[in-house]
Amino acid sequence: MKRTSLLLSLLFIVNVIFAQIKESNEAGFLNLNKPERVEWFNQLGFGMFIHFSFDSQLGIVISHSMVGASDDYLNRFVHELPKTFNPKKYDATEIANLAKLAGMKYIVFTTKHHSGFCMWDTKTTDFNIMNTPYGKDILAEYVDAARAAGLAVGFYFSPEDFNFLYENGMQIRRKFTEPIPKNIMAKYIELDELQNIELMAKYGDIDIIFYDGGKGPLLEKCKEVVWELQPNIIVTRGAMKTPEQTVPGVISTDPWEANLTMGTQWAYKPTNEVYKTGTRLIEILVETRAKGGNQLLNVGPKPNGELPIEQEANLRELAAWNFINGEAIVKVSPWILSNEGNTWFTWKPKDKTLFAILTKQPSWPRGERREFVIKSAQLSENSKVSVLGQSSELVEYNPNVDATTYFEQKEDGIHISCVRAQRIYNNSKWPNPLVLKITNAEPALEPPLVETLNAEIVSQGKSKKLIFRGKLIKSGSTEKVKVGFQYREFAGFVEQLYSDEWLETGTIEVTGEGEFELNPDIKKEGKTYQYRAFVDHPKLRVFGDIKKVGF
Repeated sequence: MKRTSLLLSLLFIVNVIFAQIKESNEAGFLNLNKPERVEWFNQLGFGMFIHFSFDSQLGIVISHSMVGASDDYLNRFVHELPKTFNPKKYDATEIANLAKLAGMKYIVFTTKHHSGFCMWDTKTTDFNIMNTPYGKDILAEYVDAARAAGLAVGFYFSPEDFNFLYENGMQIRRKFTEPIPKNIMAKYIELDELQNIELMAKYGDIDIIFYDGGKGPLLEKCKEVVWELQPNIIVTRGAMKTPEQTVPGVISTDPWEANLTMGTQWAYKPTNEVYKTGTRLIEILVETRAKGGNQLLNVGPKPNGELPIEQEANLRELAAWNFINGEAIVKVSPWILSNEGNTWFTWKPKDKTLFAILTKQPSWPRGERREFVIKSAQLSENSKVSVLGQSSELVEYNPNVDATTYFEQKEDGIHISCVRAQRIYNNSKWPNPLVLKITNAEPALEPPLVETLNAEIVSQGKSKKLIFRGKLIKSGSTEKVKVGFQYREFAGFVEQLYSDEWLETGTIEVTGEGEFELNPDIKKEGKTYQYRAFVDHPKLRVFGDIKKVGF
């Protein structure tokens, strides 16, 4: 490996000051994210993930094809494939501006995935972007473009390095049955250390870093380096929950960031790909923000650097929706509950402004009036209700239609009557959610709380019986409630967010807190199911978290 005097000097400094954080690291994994920076991160809400590397040329899974590969495959992968990587149409400015238009506030770019191929001008290995026909520091281009667009700069970095294992005669794998020899492990840690020093030293202040894999000394050394060199950086994966290809079932007050693909693959997949619709991506974004998390939505550029048209199209649909409704996504917190049915909530507590996001309204014709009741909130004397993006004064080409938004506080909740007035598409068939803005709102009740417990499988002769279990934590200002479960066949790790359709058990009435159980009418054995408990309060339904069980 090549070394520079700058890197050696920085390495010396880092080793000297590591002692200062040893005590905080001994109790468990290190987390030095500053609370004020975590709050800043939570307010961003929406970001772009970019998975891009030299194996995008093949349209295959990024990096992981190296695991279990033949010697011939690995030799050609490492030594031949970089020779044809030339993303000459990569336009960092265009991608950054599209991200900003889509309502994103930050980007996270893959500096190095598990393959070990570095997308920057590194002195630590020849396996990097400079030794390709492109021959330029693509990471530097991204950093400059993101900053010019006013976006926070994030890096993805894999502490695991398959090329390092390959060069050192180790079997390429993520989980080792035997510990890596100490002398090789020391070199492994040093490689990650030097690469993180480079990344922190070469590109100015970095806002966010996402570590993928390498639990243990590899990951901990990386975190130590970046927090010492850039104390204001936010470490996401490695220091907070980062659910992949899913969204938690309940609101969390702890910081978290969901990361997901538009299709089934992180890097470019030219064939056999199935994309989520723009509407579904909007719904997932809304649910994420309603539950207190950030969403990191991935794109995978083509080998020439351009975004696939399907991904660009989804981003532009998100851009249209966020241009109208972004106020309900950025700098918001969770409400007292995430949703009432298909109406989802975000909340600005300082302003007492509640946003009610009306999903599942795809066939709402322009000019048609619909009625909604918000049961968890109540108006105050100076409250107003409006539809984001609309003046509520007219419907184009329909002068006789009353476009006014009417609202009234009644005993069972806020009754709102509104019109879809704005023309977004030429054919007026805009399938995406309207957002109601309710000012000076206050909670109207204490919501109930339910927990989903582990399911049980009971043998009955040659057959089995599945029992769902839950626990009512609080009934929410009422004596009697009904409880039950929703369930669905698990669609797969990647596919689970394509739909949000659920089946339902019956309900039972309970009084007071405690555990309950129900036997679902499931005939298919040998399948995995997702399930969640729910409680039906007289005014609304609240769900517990989502769990899985194999039956």
